Amino acid sequence: MKKWSVGVPDRNTVLKLMTGCGVSSLTAAAIAAKGYSAPESVMESLNVGELSDPFLIKDMREAADTINAAIDGGERICVYGDYDCDGIMSTVILYSYLLETGADVTYYIPERAEGYGLNKKAVDRLSDDGVTLIVTVDNGIAAIAEAEYIYALGMKLVVTDHHQQGEALPRAEAVVDTHRRDCFSPFKYMCGAGIALKLIAALDGGDCTMALEQFGDLAAIATVADIVSLTGENRFLTTYGIELIENSDRPALMALKDVCGLTDKPINSQCIGFGIAPRINAAGRFGSPKTAVELFLCEDYDRALSIAQELDRLNNMRKQRENDIISDIYSMIDSDPYLTAGRVIFLCGKGWHHGVIGIVASRIMEQLGKPCFIASEFEGEIRGSARSFGEFSIFGALSYAEQSLEKYGGHPGAGGFTIKAGMSGVFRDMLEEYALKNHRIMPLPTLSADSPAAPSELTVENVRGLSLLEPFGADNEKPLFFIGGAELTEVVPLSDGAHSKLKLKAGFARIEALIFRTPPSELPVAVGEQCDMIVTLGINSFRGKESVNIIISDIRPHSFEQSKYFAALSSFEAFMRGEELPPNYYPSMYPERDEAAQVYRAIPESGIPLDRLYMAFSGRGLNYCKLRLSLEAFRELGLVSISGTDQRVERVKVTKKADLASAPVLVRLRACIKG
Repeated sequence: MKKWSVGVPDRNTVLKLMTGCGVSSLTAAAIAAKGYSAPESVMESLNVGELSDPFLIKDMREAADTINAAIDGGERICVYGDYDCDGIMSTVILYSYLLETGADVTYYIPERAEGYGLNKKAVDRLSDDGVTLIVTVDNGIAAIAEAEYIYALGMKLVVTDHHQQGEALPRAEAVVDTHRRDCFSPFKYMCGAGIALKLIAALDGGDCTMALEQFGDLAAIATVADIVSLTGENRFLTTYGIELIENSDRPALMALKDVCGLTDKPINSQCIGFGIAPRINAAGRFGSPKTAVELFLCEDYDRALSIAQELDRLNNMRKQRENDIISDIYSMIDSDPYLTAGRVIFLCGKGWHHGVIGIVASRIMEQLGKPCFIASEFEGEIRGSARSFGEFSIFGALSYAEQSLEKYGGHPGAGGFTIKAGMSGVFRDMLEEYALKNHRIMPLPTLSADSPAAPSELTVENVRGLSLLEPFGADNEKPLFFIGGAELTEVVPLSDGAHSKLKLKAGFARIEALIFRTPPSELPVAVGEQCDMIVTLGINSFRGKESVNIIISDIRPHSFEQSKYFAALSSFEAFMRGEELPPNYYPSMYPERDEAAQVYRAIPESGIPLDRLYMAFSGRGLNYCKLRLSLEAFRELGLVSISGTDQRVERVKVTKKADLASAPVLVRLRACIKG
């Protein structure tokens, strides 16, 4: 369960934004929630109409001069990219431009097995091929040793990158990276392809018009795929590129839209992020990134469609491998629920595909609401990826555990690591130690609504106004709204009960809302009860008639008290880990026999999600600790099973009575009460 946070924008600010920007109340509230208070600042941010001068980026002129001199001198140039979507798009952009100028140019993208960035074996091959100038895209800022090796072989290097600078810069004719400490360019957050596009503009004299017209579509795909900040110049670039994609005659994009089911459909950032980009990324994960490059260099539609279908096949393989690993993890957790009892989750499996464990870590983190470290053991080496949220720093945790690691890297939200042989247990212990020292109360995954939405505001015109904020992405997420105190009047099952349509009475208004992947039987509220919801809003169009589309992100009983729930959850998990709690906590946690009996009777024969079971007792005096300890006692006595992954509680058929007080967890709790 996620913690809810509901913003309440200042009413005067909302009114000022409505008047000054000419927007609806919903849009003004969403804008205010993003921190804007003056119409002028909103228009400046949302109406970026061009890319800034590329020569404002440190070393851009030196990079352009070096490359233009190499073109004029007939030198052999290599564009050196990366195997993810951003690296592939960056490579295609710069390689295509140089090819059109008549340059003697080739490209190189390392296979995933070679690892990220420049490597000496690849440099040797390029040297043997007669390359005299290497230009990196989407990598190179950290290639200190490799840069020296390039010069030792008599070649030159130009670095273009968008990752953070380390202690030193690599030796190069130019190092173009907006994150250089001495770079004062006005916009810092472009991806590798955005930097490559600006490099082309610099090579063409500084005007971005030609670069945008030719490659704005590819840069937009990379910008969305790399989850960089969709603000400022990235917002302009993505908007411009999406329009190109919608009207594209580029064979690669026509073919990709075909296999994604997007032909003749409006394109937005979600279409790119969940349709186009994953298929490009699949080439680097399960095939060769060269396949994706070949697609975008292809000028024949039939050939492009054949390659796009291959990328679609690889993406389906990626999804299957991902689901296989998730299934393995679910089996591990269900057989040993204590694997998820820690402050963080660390799981390791044999032969799990390294290309998808980062995605798996994200999914498990989302499912279980804890920082997640997923590793795979292959031929004696244990490599992993980690994901986090809130204030828990992955890089901080890995740094704390560095004595157990061969290498590691990352930032607060994500990272990668390789564990020393025989040190997996030490690594796990040090992660827990770091978490305990730095987060006595662990951060909670949070679902944040921008503003409450009154039923009277849920009109087609008001909701349509939210499109002003598109494209949505990092730092410009789709607005979420809170609807409180609505009465559930009817539930309609959809897709054979896989999803639900809710009919509700909100004030004097009647509204309908959809909730996906939740059958009617698992809703946390019953017909006739009041509920709160966090929702997204959109427009439905059917047979020429438009209506407001309400999609529920989360729903709860109106009486739910989340502060008590999360405090009790924290205490329960701390007790299960054997951590010491204040002495006065223990008596209030102990379930009396009649309370435990109420819990057992509330479990239907078909089973029930744990949180749904708790919400059935919401407002009835049974705290969450008592509920969980009752269930744990039942589990120990063989009366119920509790899935470690989806937290579903089911009764187990029994043939004899069990003594509740004999359950080990309650024996331990009584000992704590006695002191």
